Amino acid sequence: MNTGLIPEIAFALLKARFKQTLVAAIGVTFSITMFVTLLSFMNGLNGMLDNLILNRTPHIRLYNDIKPSEYQPINLSKKYAGAHHFISSVKPGNSRKEIYNVGAIIQRLRTDERVKGVAPKIAAQVFYNVGPIEMTGVINGVDVVSEQNLFFFDDYVVEGSAHDLQNIPNSIILGKSAAEKMLARVGDIIQVTSNTGKQFPLKVVGFFQSGIAEIDKVQSYASLKTTQKILGKPTNYITDLQIKLHDMTLAPAVGSEYRKLFNCDAEDIQTANAQFETGSSVRSMISYAVGITLLIVSGFGIYNILNMMIYEKMDTIAILKATGFSGSDVKRIFITIALSIGFFGGLAGLLFGFLLSNVIDNVPFVTAALPAITTFPIDYNPRYYIIATTFSLVTTYLAGWFPARKASKVDPVVIIRGK
Repeated sequence: MNTGLIPEIAFALLKARFKQTLVAAIGVTFSITMFVTLLSFMNGLNGMLDNLILNRTPHIRLYNDIKPSEYQPINLSKKYAGAHHFISSVKPGNSRKEIYNVGAIIQRLRTDERVKGVAPKIAAQVFYNVGPIEMTGVINGVDVVSEQNLFFFDDYVVEGSAHDLQNIPNSIILGKSAAEKMLARVGDIIQVTSNTGKQFPLKVVGFFQSGIAEIDKVQSYASLKTTQKILGKPTNYITDLQIKLHDMTLAPAVGSEYRKLFNCDAEDIQTANAQFETGSSVRSMISYAVGITLLIVSGFGIYNILNMMIYEKMDTIAILKATGFSGSDVKRIFITIALSIGFFGGLAGLLFGFLLSNVIDNVPFVTAALPAITTFPIDYNPRYYIIATTFSLVTTYLAGWFPARKASKVDPVVIIRGK
């Protein structure tokens, strides 16, 4: 049989049942629209939440951890060399917090092709003096240029400029929540007390807001030089090296390599944020599950409509088979109908999904907790559109295959005799 007739016959049957066909196509369109929009929005939200953490988190952090001494005095005794030692209340050793030979390490890291950049940092425990009250705080001494290039520092400075830390001596950028408690304004002079009991006046040049209130109540930022001065340390005193890699997935292996090479502790981003990454994966799985469920539901709609079409067009099917169309030809006709509904409904769904995503992307989303976010987050990854198209064609094909198989087995003699 001439296969060129199959599309014409399928189109004629579609026109004969235009309203039902339109309903089925609208079902596919709605499913694809919601599938694309849901995934774009949920993954945009995941990306926003990831950025809040990952933008401010190094891929590898080199530091010296505080831990108990591995060797106790009893280990030096040959008399008890083979015995098991029961030692309790082991205190941390008198280890250095700063990284030894930090200058050479930085030079070595910057020559590593896997490393995107290195940002030195100092964490200083201090007290903010608010009249007679002392508030616990942490001053992060940073290199402003490195911090901006690697961790987008200036994006989280909601008032003032991050570069003022570098240009104005003895300056500080306070966490927004801490500044509100202290009633501090830009240009004010505040007093901080170091862990050695010395007080230092610092000029407030800006406010920092990470989006996590508990962090903003405690953390503030100063230059490396100012922080070293507060601690009474020399200019080579660095407690942390924050490393960004070109490929974040290499962090565990590279961190283990650096731990042995530089004889210090190394923490990779996967270990530090394991729970957060699990939450993002679960949210993505839920989004895919809901979207695929919508497509399956629309597939059942097409299945029901084609079933009804077969029952109503039994005489047409009988005439087709009586005039020389085989069972496989009839099957191809109904599969063509199903795929046509899936293709054109899916195409419209992709268009409406993109338009709806674009509308959501332009809806204002202003919150004090997230200063860097101005609209609802949307991820326009082409992967979602490819997945939607694939599932649309697969579900509509399966929805059409079963009715088409039934139609191919119709006996024309029985149908015509019954008529």
